[in-house]
Amino acid sequence: MRQFVLKVHELCNLACDHCYVYEHADQTWRERPPTMSAAVVERTAARIAEHAVRRRLPSVGVVLHGGEPLLLGRVRLRELLTVLRSVVGTVTALDLRMQTNGIRLDEPMAELLLEFGVRAGVSLDGGRAANDLHRRYRNGASSHERTLRGLALLRSPRFRAAYAGILCTIDVRNEPIAVYEALLAQEPPRIDLLLPHATWDEPPPFTAVGGTPYADWLLRIYRRWLSDGRPVPIRLFDALHATAGGRDSGVESVGADRGDLAVVETDGSWEQPDSMKTAFHGAAATGLTVFTASADDLIALPAMRRRQSGLAGLSATCRACPLVARCGGGLYAHRFRSGSGFDNPSVYCADLKGLITAMDSDPPPGPSELPRPVFDELASGGGDATAVGHLTAAQEAITRSLLVAAADQLPGAAWSLLGEIDGQNPAAVRRVLAHPFVRAWAVRLLGGHDRPDRLADLVAAAAVIAGIDAEVPVTPRDGRVHLPTLGTLTVPPGVTGVLIRGDGTARWPGGSIRLTPQQARPAVGEVRPEPEEIRWTPTASVTVGEVTVRLEDADPYRDCHGWPPTGTLTRGERRAWAEALRSAWPSVLRDAPEQASGLAGGLTTITPLAADPVTLRSATSRQAYGALGIALAPDPAALAVMLVHEFQHTKLGAILDLVDLVDPDTDVLVTVGWRPDPRPAELVLQGIYAHLPVAGMWRRRAGRGEAGAEKHYDMYRHWTVEAIGHLSGSGALTAAGRHFLDRLAATIEEWPG
Repeated sequence: MRQFVLKVHELCNLACDHCYVYEHADQTWRERPPTMSAAVVERTAARIAEHAVRRRLPSVGVVLHGGEPLLLGRVRLRELLTVLRSVVGTVTALDLRMQTNGIRLDEPMAELLLEFGVRAGVSLDGGRAANDLHRRYRNGASSHERTLRGLALLRSPRFRAAYAGILCTIDVRNEPIAVYEALLAQEPPRIDLLLPHATWDEPPPFTAVGGTPYADWLLRIYRRWLSDGRPVPIRLFDALHATAGGRDSGVESVGADRGDLAVVETDGSWEQPDSMKTAFHGAAATGLTVFTASADDLIALPAMRRRQSGLAGLSATCRACPLVARCGGGLYAHRFRSGSGFDNPSVYCADLKGLITAMDSDPPPGPSELPRPVFDELASGGGDATAVGHLTAAQEAITRSLLVAAADQLPGAAWSLLGEIDGQNPAAVRRVLAHPFVRAWAVRLLGGHDRPDRLADLVAAAAVIAGIDAEVPVTPRDGRVHLPTLGTLTVPPGVTGVLIRGDGTARWPGGSIRLTPQQARPAVGEVRPEPEEIRWTPTASVTVGEVTVRLEDADPYRDCHGWPPTGTLTRGERRAWAEALRSAWPSVLRDAPEQASGLAGGLTTITPLAADPVTLRSATSRQAYGALGIALAPDPAALAVMLVHEFQHTKLGAILDLVDLVDPDTDVLVTVGWRPDPRPAELVLQGIYAHLPVAGMWRRRAGRGEAGAEKHYDMYRHWTVEAIGHLSGSGALTAAGRHFLDRLAATIEEWPG
């Protein structure tokens, strides 16, 4: 479980007639206390923390829900948030959210959300007429004006960080474009368009046999959204785009994602997702409470396992449908029918088919894998943590796809075990697959240039990180076993096989060792072998502020940078690298602040390169996202430039994996100032993208009067502007590429010439 919904206040100050909590089949709210007591809060926090530790979850999400959570008031809400932060937030990253109608959101309450890092989603169904169809007070009065007042606070610069987005429940009587424009006017970070909860026993309103009113309504917005350049993420559309590319949807309503959400009611009852309340009275109940059962006990329930069974748990009708991987059978609750339970297609089956089919025949123009604001942010030459996060997620998906493509070459037992670990502890697998050189190996393997047994090293690393009860046989190469992100085991001569257990023990005939974060020691009772014969060398890492970077001096695939890497670093060399990076980072923050958060979020690895006696040496590889090859530079200012310059290359490589910026059929060569020979268009774009922020760094240094900075600024600016002009007139770019180049030009044109 990675998402926990806490029903902190059972009652609501509105009487929305489409509310599944009060107006649908389940009426268990009547039997529960109106608010969550301190005892329930403390026990719930302990259960979530316990689960996060046991499952080694890098983060968990907690959503405060109701009823209306703001009815708790500031004092009670502060007490609750303090407990969550102090108990859960000390063992894992805690993503706190709230779903509210916004009516009681005032400045003091918004300050409280900001203080505790809570992001609020607000329910709004459109303009006043649309919203008034359902979201009214018990006396029939409109809630629209009060909700807009709360949204105005969240839109303000002071409280923008506490704004998660808008949730809109669809009513097909409302004009869709008017609803879209009303929601867009509130400047939300994200929009959720939700189908009203319904079942086969209680079908959606305003439907008829053979009709697709909800698909038709959504498609009106979808096409307008595309023509607007996708100005804001819309979760349903983004989820269906993701499933079209074979990726997880990120939501339970579509796609084959396994449900990872649990609810805790005000009395401490564990429940299935709230949407189940639309099926029948008690449908969400589990019979467990936080006082009697852990989250692992909850997962073990047959009802939870059925809901988490993915495509295997769908009806025969769904499994036979060619669109099953796209819609995933729809929301679990929407499949209910008396007599057959949930073994049915969604009651919205026709609408989902119509929506997916139409979206597939009308694909988004331009960079379909990147939301337009993200694409524009990257095209400006910068790239904040959010933008780089999109690239990082896409790179993980690409690496997974490469492994799937190579699956018939891979050892079956290791492949199956990797899938099991991914099901039990996906964070462990994600950590290993995010290691830059996993993709480098997969590409070589698919090209017929490498061995499939490297997979065992990946599986062993994931097993150790996850701490699972498993044993993985691995094959040493030249007397070494490299476990990505963890370290390198050197074994005695003649050892041809090693068994690595999830508890961190490595064994072979005649010996064993513990793979600890520090230099390993032999197991108790064993004679310590000579250090030259056996040792465990953890991967070195350097932490600078909030950035932690691995120094990868042992991975056998780190030679992909086009310049020889060093051998294993000595302790003195590792210290020199740590000192150099800590000295260079302040220069990055000072001279390239628009790059810093993206660099911190996307840079994971530095491969030390052999020194070049002539010049400073740095490089990247298209197949190793997040890794920079750098020869150690003693000058912190020079190292800062190399970090920014090379990370631009790795970013653009990731963008080009998703978006064709250069016409793939072009053979145009373009003249540039930094090379004597004309260059292919894609390499020219790479040079422009890397040189632009370097020019910006020298511009800031020149502004401080640093010696020689003005000369360097003039040189890099001239190179970049001239190359933009030549590439722009070359005819080598796609429409997306021309837009990308225009954004780069707009950035540098603001700087003095």
